[in-house]
Amino acid sequence: MVGNADAWSLWQRITDDHVARQLAGELQYDQMRNIRTQAFFSALGEELSLEEATRRELGRQEVLSAGWCLFADAIPMLDWLRATGLPIAAISNASGRHQRVKIAQLGLAEYFDAVLIAGEVGCAKPDRVIFHTACLALGVPPGDTVHVGDRLHADAIGARDAGMHGVWINRTGPTGGTLPAGLSSITTLAELPELLVCELSAATA
Repeated sequence: MVGNADAWSLWQRITDDHVARQLAGELQYDQMRNIRTQAFFSALGEELSLEEATRRELGRQEVLSAGWCLFADAIPMLDWLRATGLPIAAISNASGRHQRVKIAQLGLAEYFDAVLIAGEVGCAKPDRVIFHTACLALGVPPGDTVHVGDRLHADAIGARDAGMHGVWINRTGPTGGTLPAGLSSITTLAELPELLVCELSAATA
């Protein structure tokens, strides 16, 4: 992806398209990953055989597995949320068992009362079904639930449209644009307690 400033957004778009096909039953998970990689390089002007795409995808997975790490503000925030007694769920647009493996290896499993994986639920963010399924798992109505995520459309807007409080964590800082109506924005998870205690609690009072 080096040398192409748009590569990450391109990868996300292609991933969203192929995950949707996998969730619809058109592709098996491992097949989806390899075809997605093939489509990505094709969009960059490099036509790969499926064998070569598979080889590169396996290499990508090895690099990712070796490099899994957490943002420094993640565990302190999860500890704070646990101390408040609030139920916590994780919602992931991943489509395979590897996501649960990742959560466990990063030491996060103990923090969540429920984990919703798109490939298991059968739909992905921003579909309101996956948000409502998480709320049901926690026993909390959507209007009393806050969803925090780093993708503006899939996470924050998707949660808002599902009747939840959508919070966009924008770690790159202000973009100069106007935040869509009904959303909150933070740049670090350290800002979340004040948002929950002050702004959002006042809005629901």
